[in-house]
Amino acid sequence: MKLTRIGQAAAVLSIAALGLTACGGSNNPGTSSSGAGTSGSGSGSASGSASASDAPQVTGTLTGSGASSQQSAMAAWAEGADGIKSVQSGLKVQYSPDGSGAGVKKLIAGQVQFAGSDAALDADEQKQVQTFCGPEGAMNIPVYIAPIAVSFKLSGVDKLNLDASTVAKIFSNKITKWNDPAIAALNEGVTLPDAKITPIHRADESGTTDNFTEYLHSAAASDWSWDPAKAWPSDLAGESAAKTSGVVGLAAQTEGSITYADLAAATNLSHASIKVGEEYVVPTEEAAAKIVEASKRVESTNKNDMAVEIDYSNAPAGSYPVTMVSYQIFCQTYKDQNTVDMVKAWGTFVSSQAGQTAAQDEVGSAPLAASISDEAAKAIATITVAK
Repeated sequence: MKLTRIGQAAAVLSIAALGLTACGGSNNPGTSSSGAGTSGSGSGSASGSASASDAPQVTGTLTGSGASSQQSAMAAWAEGADGIKSVQSGLKVQYSPDGSGAGVKKLIAGQVQFAGSDAALDADEQKQVQTFCGPEGAMNIPVYIAPIAVSFKLSGVDKLNLDASTVAKIFSNKITKWNDPAIAALNEGVTLPDAKITPIHRADESGTTDNFTEYLHSAAASDWSWDPAKAWPSDLAGESAAKTSGVVGLAAQTEGSITYADLAAATNLSHASIKVGEEYVVPTEEAAAKIVEASKRVESTNKNDMAVEIDYSNAPAGSYPVTMVSYQIFCQTYKDQNTVDMVKAWGTFVSSQAGQTAAQDEVGSAPLAASISDEAAKAIATITVAK
């Protein structure tokens, strides 16, 4: 199924710094004032924009963990003046930005009620999560579509062209100097120093790493021999740091560095333009949208799953090929009605036009289109109590 709607509507909820401490897996046993939720109809209409404010009131604490790329958006959603408290005053949401891999592991273990991840659950994870989420597993709900910038710090150079092969060779330590002929050939007229390149990668398991290595594996297979994974290849040298803020911070302090991170997080670094066809494309939200437009929905054991698979090796003209879709992952079933009500209220708000606007006002992102909000609301509305 082609995701033309997402391609037309791609949005990015950016990043910065927040750390809400996660609680354990059990929710605060508040009571739902709605009395809602018999037979799993729960709170939320089919319309993403309407259901956020029309949902019955809930009370309690919801816990999540995962992608550090969602920190700023989480701050807006959980604590902002126009966040969840503006429509659900009794709902508290705690989120620990431990990284995508850690968040998924905590959801599988039942330690949190939702996870944030820059990579959708794979087949094994979807099977593992059934222990906590029930036989239908979990649904990946897209929160934003973000370009992964190939960012660098190099005195005297603020614009740089790279292609997939060269990026792969840099991060696999086959190209080690900035004035290497392969880089120079792509940057005619640019004075490149005879300086060491310092690649910086994520030290923790990361959906950003998963997406970045998927791009290298797909678009530069002859120069990148490792399979895509959330963990960086252990046999590759280079500096590392935990979380998005860590790699961006280390790169900003290291002359000659290069790293990969959500564009919105790397504001103090320069960004390479990546070759697509015969042109070099600057990382932007609009350019990231174009490659998602050509992507397909991933087959899943959960019929409400909204995960997509990006075809990195066949990026359409004008698209930015190093792109990730970030998700919040919710169980199809939970053990009690109050948890169901809280999850529905939260998920519906985050994906609603009101929730998207709250993040936009806080971090300057563009909201998801109403059609995507509506589809997410319909999926979330199917969450119910386990039988």
